[in-house]
Amino acid sequence: MSGDEAPPPAPAVSPQDRLARAEQFIWLTARVLEQRRFAYHFLGGDADPVDTALGAYLGGDGGYGHALDPDLRGPLSQPLHTAHALRILDGLGRCSGQRIERLCGHLTRVSTPDGALPAAVPAARGHLAAPYHPAYDDPPGELLATGPVVGLLHRNRIWHAWLFRATDFCWERVESLRHSHPYEVQSAVAFLDGVPDRARAAAAADRLGRFARERRLVVLDPARRGEYPPAPGYAPDEQLFPHDFARAPASLARGWFTDAEVRRSLDFLAGQQQPDGGWPVHRREWAPGSALERRPIATLEALLTLRAYGRLPDGAATSPAPGPPR
Repeated sequence: MSGDEAPPPAPAVSPQDRLARAEQFIWLTARVLEQRRFAYHFLGGDADPVDTALGAYLGGDGGYGHALDPDLRGPLSQPLHTAHALRILDGLGRCSGQRIERLCGHLTRVSTPDGALPAAVPAARGHLAAPYHPAYDDPPGELLATGPVVGLLHRNRIWHAWLFRATDFCWERVESLRHSHPYEVQSAVAFLDGVPDRARAAAAADRLGRFARERRLVVLDPARRGEYPPAPGYAPDEQLFPHDFARAPASLARGWFTDAEVRRSLDFLAGQQQPDGGWPVHRREWAPGSALERRPIATLEALLTLRAYGRLPDGAATSPAPGPPR
């Protein structure tokens, strides 16, 4: 479908059937980590297996690697892996303890001189990565990498010396944004949703929301996608919608949108489920393995967002066919 065409109307699929189809997709295609996460969030599974699966990506330096984020291949710890790991741990209620202390020590060692995180550390040379995550000898600190990490650590009431300068960096970047792109704005929201100064965060989010709407960084009506050109370097249909910024009703970004805009966005998200039960990935495909591994992640994110807005049942999925052997 081209960006100028309206999305086809979603077929009449019950929430239970939608979840069951997604379950089949997860069992057929996902990594062990995503299988365990699905079981925890939607099948009443225990958190320990998720924690164990995530531990396979933990490096000796306290960071996470081994393509936890599928766009950065190889064993080396990377900041974008850290953000992914923290989202998983936050979902388990386990973002605390010695593991996080060691992780913050790792972040201190890989930070730029201004206390922020680069999108990719220089050691990434020699290991393949998506072309939109280039490795530099002296990489700059980026809100894209730093915002979600700082926001999640604050959200879980983590206090570490690394956070002071990293938080200042995020505030400065968020409050001075004049040019940006959708993923950076999304990272700014992740920071603002977790930072302790809620009054300052609300004011910054209000300005950021007006900025995102005025610059057409968010597609407000999926039926008019052609009016919202993708950002430079993005794939032709790589666009973000209200649900991508306000992943849950409690997000500060929810206030950016009317009820009708959120409803259209969620309808569009639900209708994006493919015949195989999974959700598509709209990023530019650069490696077969990366694309295959990212679809189950995208599927989990879609399911969690739909459930956060009451579009999916809280109970377990019921598959029309058996799941994996126990």
